[in-house]
Amino acid sequence: MSQQAESIDIKKKVLSTGIRVGTQVKTKFMKPFITKASPEGLYMLDLDITLEKIKTAAKFINRLGTDKLIVCSGRQYADTPIEKFCEMLDSKKLLGRFLPGTLTNPSLPYYIEPKLVLISDPQIDEQAVIEATNAGIPIIGISNTDNITSKLDVIIPANNRGRKALATVYWLLVRQILIERGELKEDESMKYEIDDFETKITEEEIE
Repeated sequence: MSQQAESIDIKKKVLSTGIRVGTQVKTKFMKPFITKASPEGLYMLDLDITLEKIKTAAKFINRLGTDKLIVCSGRQYADTPIEKFCEMLDSKKLLGRFLPGTLTNPSLPYYIEPKLVLISDPQIDEQAVIEATNAGIPIIGISNTDNITSKLDVIIPANNRGRKALATVYWLLVRQILIERGELKEDESMKYEIDDFETKITEEEIE
């Protein structure tokens, strides 16, 4: 399969996941990534830019090393995607509340010194953003149309609220990192599909 056909295939595969469906709010930071508003009044993100930014992020991560990366998120729906991401790439995960001082206070037992931080939402993961900025650690952030991204070094414009959308972003990122490393061909399937990256909802949450 040619590279062109493959990229079209990937787009087809991810379009239905809601990856480009934003919110009813757009910030000046996210304006360049927005194509139009949907009939329901939701701003839509440009999928081509999202895929380009995932390539940029993958190059950046590979340059510094996945073992030097921490992935943090206070979003429950990001748990499974991040766990899969870290399992496949040997990165460190910090899920749930980000403990103050994690990146800035060497006297704390949980202090760490990563070379790069990946977050799922600049608003929810604000503490991680503040500390990484203070410690001079570059930040890659998945950002929705309503996010403020002034402190991010690489912005991945995508729906960072939806379960399937979050799974898709992390799946695409792992895939691209493996392709950049030469461990996966453009037209090859990964051992996990997007569904495997998705946080499953329990019965209680549905009711």
